Amino acid sequence: MEVVILAAGKGTRMHSAHPKVMHDIGGKPMLAHVVATAQRLQPEKVHVVVGFGAETIKLAFESFPLQVAINWVSQSEQLGTGHAVQQALPQIDVGAADNPVLVLFGDVPLIKAGTLQAVLTHCNRDSVSLLTVNTQKPEGLGRIIRNDENQVTAIIEERDASAEQKQIKEVNSGIMAIPAARLERWLGSLQNNNDQQEYYLTDIVSMAAQEGCNINASVIDDDMEVMGVNDKHQLALLERHYQMTTVEKLLSEGVTVRDPARLDIRGDVSCGKDTIIDCNVILEGSVSLGSNVEIGANAVIKDSVLGDGVKVLPGTQIEGSTIGNGASIGPMARLRPGTELGEETKIGNFVETKNAKIGKGSKASHLAYLGDVELGENCNIGAGAIVCNYDGVNKHKTTLGDNVFVGSNSVLVAPVVLEDNAFVAAGSAINSAVPADSLAVARSKQRNISGWKRPAKNK
Repeated sequence: MEVVILAAGKGTRMHSAHPKVMHDIGGKPMLAHVVATAQRLQPEKVHVVVGFGAETIKLAFESFPLQVAINWVSQSEQLGTGHAVQQALPQIDVGAADNPVLVLFGDVPLIKAGTLQAVLTHCNRDSVSLLTVNTQKPEGLGRIIRNDENQVTAIIEERDASAEQKQIKEVNSGIMAIPAARLERWLGSLQNNNDQQEYYLTDIVSMAAQEGCNINASVIDDDMEVMGVNDKHQLALLERHYQMTTVEKLLSEGVTVRDPARLDIRGDVSCGKDTIIDCNVILEGSVSLGSNVEIGANAVIKDSVLGDGVKVLPGTQIEGSTIGNGASIGPMARLRPGTELGEETKIGNFVETKNAKIGKGSKASHLAYLGDVELGENCNIGAGAIVCNYDGVNKHKTTLGDNVFVGSNSVLVAPVVLEDNAFVAAGSAINSAVPADSLAVARSKQRNISGWKRPAKNK
């Protein structure tokens, strides 16, 4: 089986400088959704027909994981769906008698692998298989024409349909599976004598009927699964449908979502039992939440793993981090990539971490920066304390042992080591090692000037 994905259109109604198929649904380009679904069918080849913004599309897909390499096909002129498939024809194995060619669309992102498998089941050397949908809003779509025996005989595009044919509610999704052995001849017979002067792939259906081929239609009732995106309104509609479908899956697995309409999932999420997610939360990339996790309102979590019992307070941002069981983060904290929090740690309000490994029971309760740092267990970082890890050219590491106490408004100038049980007095600037069980005081001596008078404004 081979797959041809049509993705050459500019999408004029999107009013965008970007290719239409590269607009996101659920944090991933529409075309990436279609390619991922196609690859789940384990095809021999995947051909993607591109035109407008081709180089942009190819460059973006260099970072996507692919089971089957994409064969990029160029369509410099957009002359219809039939013409698009013609461009891929030289690289399709048309000599394989039972090789079906599945045609998909790069702007139909919510199509399911199970639906496509059903379409493929009914395609063979003597059968064309279609995916159709029963809808109450058939406007703008090709109508399915059936004979008295209820067999599909043709597809009529709306602009070429009669008034009676426009009343038909069964419409063409555009998705079809065609026997490769007949594809070359049928594509060569396509004509553009229609209102758009384009080569319609759907004309193959009437050719198949004339040759006595079976035309099998898999009929579904979910408009959203086969809806294509032509403008930003449809993009928003499919985005919301995608989000609700994804959230419903979490709900069915026992996750408590305070308001399903105000949770956005832009990637892959797994959750344990009794996890609670508050309003306006965004989960991006690969996110794993343990059991009994609580996510506060307005939190953003990306590419991170949270253990059991973790509490994320409102307004917190977490990216590229691993959080141990029972940790508490926020409110308004920011965990940047490379952060590893041990069990029962606490990162409080307006604390930022980056490339920080923080041991069990350690805490930075408020107003601190910890970058390129390693803390042992049960350390305390006071308010206003920061690690100076950057000298303007290179980053340097700071290491704290167990039970280290850093007083408020202190500065640790990296590279520096504070050994077990070290204590830093508030307001100190530490730029050399502090031995174990020692107090470090590094601040200027206080002077009190008696009789001092405040400056007065000039009259």
